[in-house]
Amino acid sequence: MSQELVPISSTQHTRTLGERVRKIADKLREETDLQIKVTSRILGAAAKISENHEHLIDEVVDMVEDDLAQNTDIYKTDMYTVETLKKKFKTFRDAKKYFGLKVSSWVVLVEKLNEFSNKKVIPAEISKTSIVERLDVIEKEIKELHIETSQILALLQQLMLSEKYDLR
Repeated sequence: MSQELVPISSTQHTRTLGERVRKIADKLREETDLQIKVTSRILGAAAKISENHEHLIDEVVDMVEDDLAQNTDIYKTDMYTVETLKKKFKTFRDAKKYFGLKVSSWVVLVEKLNEFSNKKVIPAEISKTSIVERLDVIEKEIKELHIETSQILALLQQLMLSEKYDLR
């Protein structure tokens, strides 16, 4: 009747091995869940960036269409008057800036515009300044978005790396 006795320590060793396997499996599940969350956040950030980019493009298109419509409306009138320009622009400075002309008074501005109107010549500087200023603002917003996106991606990469090496 020789029965072999199995020492208790080997069953404990098996249990600890099983526990270790379960622990590793749990860690893998947690890591997978974390990667899913991080990927979801990255995709959400990318979608937001795309949405903002699309919004900025729409804004530029609207701006250019508005400027073109205003330019064609301005040149449809045959003669300008000081009164019509004063109604259209808040200040003399705004009018000069809009038309891109260097003049000293409302009267001189009207004379120049009527001269261009009679010759059917459109000054090259008209509305370039307003378009350039608006595009500069949009470019600044895009640069800020780019910086914020880079920061988000860097933080997400740090998070992923710290979680990757935190398995113990």
